[in-house]
Amino acid sequence: MTQWFKDVWEGFWTVLVGMKVTWRHLFTQPATLQYPSFKWPLPPRSRMRLFMHYEDCIGCGQCARACPVSCISIKTEKRDKDLPPAFAATGNPIKLNVTVFDIDMSLCCYCNLCTYPCPTECLYMTPEYEFATSDLTHHLYRFAKKDAKFLTENPKKKDEPATPAAGAPAPPAAPAPPAKPSEA
Repeated sequence: MTQWFKDVWEGFWTVLVGMKVTWRHLFTQPATLQYPSFKWPLPPRSRMRLFMHYEDCIGCGQCARACPVSCISIKTEKRDKDLPPAFAATGNPIKLNVTVFDIDMSLCCYCNLCTYPCPTECLYMTPEYEFATSDLTHHLYRFAKKDAKFLTENPKKKDEPATPAAGAPAPPAAPAPPAKPSEA
């Protein structure tokens, strides 16, 4: 009979210990976050989805060579000589047409190694991290486009002083400095 009382007391005691933990955490702030409504701030330099600014790509392919999982595929062809010159935002001349620039984010390991060798900084990680989908084909991003508008003037070119055209009035001369009073 004493064993029965001992077992009842042990069962009652374990319930009290469990309730002690429950009551202690009942009135504290929750550690969980209601995700869709609230989001934790991300740390700086977080790695998320890749994005490529197509108009600045010179087609060098350094990003594809640096990718350890080969999630970037790029195909280029030479630009026609009769096309006007094109420049990236950094001033690099664009000598190749990029016909295919695809990133398969389902293969990406988010290492960010592809963004560092890019000479025009057209490939970068965005702060967007919510792109779950049930279809893997939605993770294939195609950045090449036919209607892209490229810069036709080098943005880094030094501006030369303009010479006045023939027949145009000359700019006014600077006023002469005032004369020093003579000492007598």
